[in-house]
Amino acid sequence: MTGMELGYARVSTTEQDTRLQISALRAAGVLAYWEDQISGVKTRPALEELLGLLQPGDVLMVYKIDRLARSLSDLLRIAERVTKAGATLRSLTEPIETVTPIGRMIFQLLGAFAEFERNVIKERCAAGQAEAMKRGVKFGRKRRKFDYHEAFRMRKEGKTYTEIAEALGVYRSHAFSAVRRITKELAEADG
Repeated sequence: MTGMELGYARVSTTEQDTRLQISALRAAGVLAYWEDQISGVKTRPALEELLGLLQPGDVLMVYKIDRLARSLSDLLRIAERVTKAGATLRSLTEPIETVTPIGRMIFQLLGAFAEFERNVIKERCAAGQAEAMKRGVKFGRKRRKFDYHEAFRMRKEGKTYTEIAEALGVYRSHAFSAVRRITKELAEADG
């Protein structure tokens, strides 16, 4: 039974894009593709939609296996859904097609190696951060100093938190926290 070739592309950060993957999928003759731009192991709405649409004979094509799943268990779960739908998986850059037993085995091995590589990178990053913190390096955004009382005054004048944040050059959540803090201090002083 001949089905459709359906493509999937994913990037992990907003700084990345799927152009390379989409271009490779199109060059391979894939006319319909889905893409997610999401990090970590959060839900991938486009992938879930695509998996729900698979029919017997379809081929789910990806640029690389690591674009499909973030862990071996996730990869195996996806592969099982594809198989239950009567479809197969194919990677454009790796010699993988789950139509044969050897293809399924290589697919699983590559998934295990990809997960191992991610874990090693994560460990290296954590060790590097710990070492940097020992040297006094600070991580995260620098908090911008601003006058909490000014934020409180502006709120009492009827300004919205968005207007306060824009006027003081801070995030809306910081403006909200400042007003809340001053309100609490005044209540404690009166109490």
